[in-house]
Amino acid sequence: MAESFDALIIGAGAAGLMCAIAAGRRGRRVLVIEHANKVGKKILMSGGGRCNFTNTGTSPENFLSANPHFCKSALARYTPADFVALVESHGIAYHEKELGQLFCDDSSKQIVRMLLDECATAGVRIEINSTVTRVRHGNAAFHLDTAIGTFSAPALVVASGGLSIPSMGASGFGYEIARQFGHRVLPTRAGLVPLTLSGKHQERLADLAGVALPIEARCNSATFRNFMLITHRGISGPAILQISSYWSPGDDLRLDLLPDADAFEWLRAQQAERPAAEFKTVLGERLPKRFAQRLCEHWLPSKPLRQYRESELREIAAQLAHWPLIASGTEGYRTAEVTLGGVDTDELSSTTMQSCRVPGLYFIGEVVDVTGWLGGYNFQWAWASGHACGGVI
Repeated sequence: MAESFDALIIGAGAAGLMCAIAAGRRGRRVLVIEHANKVGKKILMSGGGRCNFTNTGTSPENFLSANPHFCKSALARYTPADFVALVESHGIAYHEKELGQLFCDDSSKQIVRMLLDECATAGVRIEINSTVTRVRHGNAAFHLDTAIGTFSAPALVVASGGLSIPSMGASGFGYEIARQFGHRVLPTRAGLVPLTLSGKHQERLADLAGVALPIEARCNSATFRNFMLITHRGISGPAILQISSYWSPGDDLRLDLLPDADAFEWLRAQQAERPAAEFKTVLGERLPKRFAQRLCEHWLPSKPLRQYRESELREIAAQLAHWPLIASGTEGYRTAEVTLGGVDTDELSSTTMQSCRVPGLYFIGEVVDVTGWLGGYNFQWAWASGHACGGVI
């Protein structure tokens, strides 16, 4: 005999827990089913263990989706200020790191503890180590067969996340449920992920692993200014993770290696002030020395500054401002922070997250085709979409 609830939620991540809290506060009997051995694993690892739990500058422009308007309603109705108020009510100390990114002063465990305490107060039941083996729908109810029994409810919320970081239990289960009930799932790929290099670029840069420098990365009209980190296999760092969500194999990727300067004016000034200085020496004072030397070995031949004609300086400036970097791929879901693509938003209500095909079926969080930038935006989508859904189930 199936145990009955008002709502069943698959996934005890950020979105699932927020949904459960919002529904439980309304007096709904809610069961959260989680296949992993603990709740909120991605919350726990976020921000180096301090959880970048939101971004004060969140707006719809910070998200990628086939329908860029879909996220507007939920984001407008549950804002970063709303989540910050919850954090403050639990006495959790936090700080802004940069660009509106809020982190716990102490540990991401505080955010998970807060969510669990809120669930307990709202009467939410959570079952971990509970794999769902079958999902059925009949007699105006959804039925979940699990490792610990069968459960039924008129509302089923899929909050099982995407494919990123499979070592933490990520899977495509949410997409399978969507397809089972006739939903389109848009192609998925790794987002906010390091890029890999091959051939000459990889050979020339691999031994510089660990070198970091501020850049501006540009691809397909997207631009991000932050740090780049050279790795053994390619490039990473905030600027690269951001641009990776806009890049596909074959796309033109350009880096401005002097993002805070007009490269040509800087070169002319250096030539006038230090005509005898070697270009690689001057460049090594502006960029990490080893990286500057490698550029001069393979891309920008060095000689005393007085020997450069103006046309040559313009050519070097253009290279520094629009350095072409040919990436061969990404590190994939293994290290990706998010999954791009997912359940097609054209078949969901932007107000409630409910399926337009099957009444009582909802999709929230990362499983949906809404993906945020790096910096707390994806958590804010989880809170907002979960809250929107939890207010109606």
